[in-house]
Amino acid sequence: MSWRVERRSLSAADFHALDVPDPAHRAVWVADPTEPALVLGSTQPDTDVRPGATIEVVRRRSGGGAVLVVPGDVLWVDVIVPAGGALWDDDVGRAAHWVGDAWAAALAELDVAAEVHKGPLVRTRWSDAVCFAGLGPGEVTLQGRKVVGISQRRTRGSARFQCAALGRWDPDALANLLVDVPPAAVADVATSAGVPLDALLAAFLRHLP
Repeated sequence: MSWRVERRSLSAADFHALDVPDPAHRAVWVADPTEPALVLGSTQPDTDVRPGATIEVVRRRSGGGAVLVVPGDVLWVDVIVPAGGALWDDDVGRAAHWVGDAWAAALAELDVAAEVHKGPLVRTRWSDAVCFAGLGPGEVTLQGRKVVGISQRRTRGSARFQCAALGRWDPDALANLLVDVPPAAVADVATSAGVPLDALLAAFLRHLP
C-alpha cells in the first residue's frame, strides 16, 4: 500500500492538535515547526518547567518526558496506520518495532549503524523529565545513545507514532528549561544522527513497508 505524505509548517501546539481522520489511512505527517517549543509528556507536571522559561510550552497526548523542539535541530515525523491493518499490533510493546526498523534502515542507507530497542521500557533517574533519557520499544540508538524517540497515540481507529530524530542534541538548552535536571546528567543519553535531516527523511520514506 502507498503512503500519503504531507508536510506542514505549524507551531508545535497546532501540529499536536491535528486529529487523525476517521476512517484512518496510512499517512506520514512531516512537521516544520515555526518556532521553538518545549513539548511535555501527557502526564508530566507543569512544575517540571523552570519558572520564567521564555519558550512556548506544549503538552502532547502521549507519555514520556520533555522534548525540546527547535526548527532545524530535529526531524519530527508522525506515522499513522489504521487499526486492523497489516502494520497494526494490539501489543503496545511491539507496535512500534517496525517503525524503529524503518528508521534504522534509513540510517544504514546513510552509513550510520543504529540499533532498534525491542525490549521493555527502560527508565532512568531522569526519564520522567527528559524523553531522551529513557528508552522505549522501537526507539533507535547509536552506540547506546538514543537518536530517534517514538511515542504512540492510539485510538480504536488508528495508531499515531510520533517520531523525533535528532539532528542536534543540546542537553544544556533542554536542562536549562527544566527544574532540577543537571545538564551533565543528560549529556550522554542522546546523540545526533550526524546526517542531513532532509536526507534522513527521504531515506525513511523509502524504507517504510
